[in-house]
Amino acid sequence: MTEAAGTVAVKSSGYLTSPPPTDKMPGGIPYIVGNEAAERFSFYGMRTILTVFMTKYLVDSSGALATMSDEDAKFWVHTFIVAGYTFPLLGAIVSDWLFGKYPTILVLSIVYCLGHLALALDETRVGLVTGLVLISLGMGAIKPCVSAHVGDQFGPGNKHLMSKVFGWFYLSINLGAFASSLLTPILLDKQQFHDTFGSFADTLTSLGVHPGPSLAFGVPGVLMALATFVFWLGRNRFVHIPPKGESFIKEAFSAESWGVLKRLTPIYICVAAFWCLFDQTASAWVLQAEDMNKNWLGTEWLPSQLQAANPLFILILVPLFSYVVYPALGNLVALTPLRKVGIGMFLTVPAFAISALIQTSIDGGGLPSIGWQVLAYAVLTAAEVMVSITCLEFSYTQAPNSLKSFIMSIFLLSVALGNEFTAVVNLFIQNEDGTLLLEGASYYWFFTAVMLVAAVAFVFVAVRYRERSYIQGEMETT
Repeated sequence: MTEAAGTVAVKSSGYLTSPPPTDKMPGGIPYIVGNEAAERFSFYGMRTILTVFMTKYLVDSSGALATMSDEDAKFWVHTFIVAGYTFPLLGAIVSDWLFGKYPTILVLSIVYCLGHLALALDETRVGLVTGLVLISLGMGAIKPCVSAHVGDQFGPGNKHLMSKVFGWFYLSINLGAFASSLLTPILLDKQQFHDTFGSFADTLTSLGVHPGPSLAFGVPGVLMALATFVFWLGRNRFVHIPPKGESFIKEAFSAESWGVLKRLTPIYICVAAFWCLFDQTASAWVLQAEDMNKNWLGTEWLPSQLQAANPLFILILVPLFSYVVYPALGNLVALTPLRKVGIGMFLTVPAFAISALIQTSIDGGGLPSIGWQVLAYAVLTAAEVMVSITCLEFSYTQAPNSLKSFIMSIFLLSVALGNEFTAVVNLFIQNEDGTLLLEGASYYWFFTAVMLVAAVAFVFVAVRYRERSYIQGEMETT
């Protein structure tokens, strides 16, 4: 049974500290969604070109090219993602224990901006490491706070709007990602820059704006600064749930918290396999596209631009799933969050199998169209809708009210775990003679098999899970 507690908005230092009793959309949501769109533009804009930058543009201190091998670049990309999704644990602890979500997000967003600045100013490994460390710290530490901050805006009266807002939240992520995935590769590539902007490119060049790493990394940095400003503008509209102080430590190590972690950990371990495959769209799939026919739909595409297919499909599939697919499936079976995740995990298997078949063609001397990779993106994105969005909301509702950011950070560790597996595989498949243990299509088939095993394991984990929901201002629901 659910027992609703009367939720009263309390103001402290001019800020709401609990959700007001209303059935309407919270006033701070537009600022959060706007902030997320700009922040995701900055992150995905940078990540989209990272592999290409390391394999084609990286220089040493003298300015001479000092690029990485494909396998080393993949290792670096996935190690960066590991760091970015491990730091959420730090952000969650700092937020829930000491400062609260809003100050944590604001301060670490500035750190995030400094990371972009380092990448834009220094094209050597020093700049690369400095930038990636700062970005992974800033992005990672604010990530669980932002997701939990969304949920904190809702009380019992308007909790029915939460699913819709998490959908908007995810749409804003992908609007930013789509725009940046198309734009930043153009800003990096000199020929594409001039082909795209024509005479305007000459005007920009005359003003000292030149294509290359500085511009391609600098524009996402500007968007991150904009994201920080938008978030600051919403400060008086947000519900600011106060930090718990010392009680956070007690609650974090309470029997209830350990019980929540015990229930959720097997789920997150299985979901890690999804991220193991999904995040290779920024590494292995970019490198694969280099060997494909990039002329598609009458346009010559850059390999890194193919990543824009994912956010584009998200923009299409989120409303399609919300208003068509889920209602249709709901008529056949009770569509619980864990069932959605399970279906999504099985759907990831054919997505990566398509990339394996593409690589088989390449290994045989073929030049397959990048349209086939777009198909793989379509299937993978459908899986993402069912896995990622569902896990965001599920993690929030399953977390005790005082540990929302903390549990969100544990979910994000599944992303780190999946990417760590990918990074380690790419490290250990390299032989001393330069050959690879997993070469060509065998690399993709290996990860396809990993996903299938994880999806089957998830079924056994999910059937044993018992949901227990927590909403701000409301008693526990079982």
